[in-house]
Amino acid sequence: MLYVIMILSNVCLLVAGQTLWKYGLQHRDLTNVKSIIFAMFTPWVIAGLVLYVIATVIWIYLLNKMSLSLLYPLQSLAYIGAILVSLFVFHEHIPPLRWVGVGVILVGVSLVAAR
Repeated sequence: MLYVIMILSNVCLLVAGQTLWKYGLQHRDLTNVKSIIFAMFTPWVIAGLVLYVIATVIWIYLLNKMSLSLLYPLQSLAYIGAILVSLFVFHEHIPPLRWVGVGVILVGVSLVAAR
């Protein structure tokens, strides 16, 4: 049960980090190196990096305890989390075919996780 919580925490931290990056980079003009470097040091981007560091520490621990062939496919749940964030936080349109892809990922994860 602890490993399940850690895997889900890893996935949530990855999605949250990407969300913070997206939020922090919205409405920014990233057309030159100076603007890109400035954007990298905004609080939102730095917070996203911190979440990624925490996720990486969890990932390293999980890799030591579990099979990569199980862990890596389970991490694809982050794609589903990102789609949901895109829909509910950023109000993006998700085309029907992309929802089909979400279903395929869920089927794949359930097959990988089945014992």
